[in-house]
Amino acid sequence: MIVTERLRPHVFRLPIEKIRAGYKSDIYFARTKLVLERDERHDRVTMQIFQKRRDAVIVGTDQVLAILHVGAGRYGDRARAGALFERYLGAERRLYDAWLALPVWAWKDYEPIAREVFEISRELASLWEPGWRDLEVRSLYDGETADPYEPVMHIDGEYASFAHLETLYLGALTEGTRVATNTRDVVAAARGKPVIMFGARHQGHEAQAGSGYAAYVGGAIGVSTDEQGEWWGSKGLGTVPHALIAVYGGDTTVATLKFDEFINRSPDDAGHLTARGTPEGHVNVTSLVDFRNDVVNTSLGVAHALGQRLWGVRVDTSEALVDAAVLREAERNEGVVGDAELRGVTPRLVELLRGALDGAGYRHVRIVASGGFDAAKIRRFEELGVPVDVYGVGSALVHGGGLDHTADIVRVAGKPLAKIGRRYVASERLHPVDWKVLVGEAEWARSTS
Repeated sequence: MIVTERLRPHVFRLPIEKIRAGYKSDIYFARTKLVLERDERHDRVTMQIFQKRRDAVIVGTDQVLAILHVGAGRYGDRARAGALFERYLGAERRLYDAWLALPVWAWKDYEPIAREVFEISRELASLWEPGWRDLEVRSLYDGETADPYEPVMHIDGEYASFAHLETLYLGALTEGTRVATNTRDVVAAARGKPVIMFGARHQGHEAQAGSGYAAYVGGAIGVSTDEQGEWWGSKGLGTVPHALIAVYGGDTTVATLKFDEFINRSPDDAGHLTARGTPEGHVNVTSLVDFRNDVVNTSLGVAHALGQRLWGVRVDTSEALVDAAVLREAERNEGVVGDAELRGVTPRLVELLRGALDGAGYRHVRIVASGGFDAAKIRRFEELGVPVDVYGVGSALVHGGGLDHTADIVRVAGKPLAKIGRRYVASERLHPVDWKVLVGEAEWARSTS
């Protein structure tokens, strides 16, 4: 999906002070900026960004623009800014410690530290000389594809103003493109069946919003955390987890009934259960049915108890186990229990589950398959016509290589100049970035006053 309406810079809530100080940059880029400023070099360059995989789904361009927007420029008094930033880091740490102690501390104890952080940030902002308006950027849109060495973005401007940002913008493009491309491949393999992104547990929490957005651009219909859905206005989706079942003594039916009771319904004054729903509305009840390693009987038990209130069942059998239904059938047929085809979520297990649900009158119950699914496994399931309704995919969406981005100076003062093996590549596919439209009329007016 190509997103031609760019995300506005404020969406990303970037750590502005740390970006401007070079705190998140590879140190050699931060030092490069320092050298150029001290030597009073104002060379204008063309920075060319590319990656090396065929048909990659590019995501992260809007985040790069946000990074350039808040981070391009220089401090008018670098020595003063450096001292202030060290104070900022100390105050920020003390503020966090104070927040952890809030049940004990009063506002009178917390307020001076919060004010100190604010005052330091304000003084740093007053020293900052922004450089984003002087940058000419041409870029693909998020969701467009690129081939090896094809330019993803050209940044033209005074290099000293954005030299320290390379680490951040390459990271944004690499992470977003990897997740979006992986998701696109998985969605294509699913042949139109919904794919939910379950990748949050396979990354640091800081990556959730970006990866969730990239998965959405790649074609996923849902994510598992609210933060993963933040940039595109969605909420987390999920099922009854193993942990809830464990708390209810390993009884999947009881856990699912309790989930339905306390998430979707509540007792009225007369003690009768009435529809309630969560703040975001009714939640489709999907039960995780492999806790006892007998998905057929567990699913039937949950379906008997909930009837039409049960939206679906999720099969997540470990690849180290053979489900009881498959084992029974294999033993009847004198199959080899150790065969890899019998372990985990297999085509036959899903077929047995679908047959049992349909035979008991529960055709409305959908089957969600998860656990070790990637594009190849989903493609195989679809080729066999396995009756999966929804795929849940985790690590396959966020891992994998070959999508790293690289940036090179390819022109200086408008003339070709690049390291051996690199050259400026013109591209009519790149779209000029209109800063006035991107930041909005109000900020544009403030920046010109």
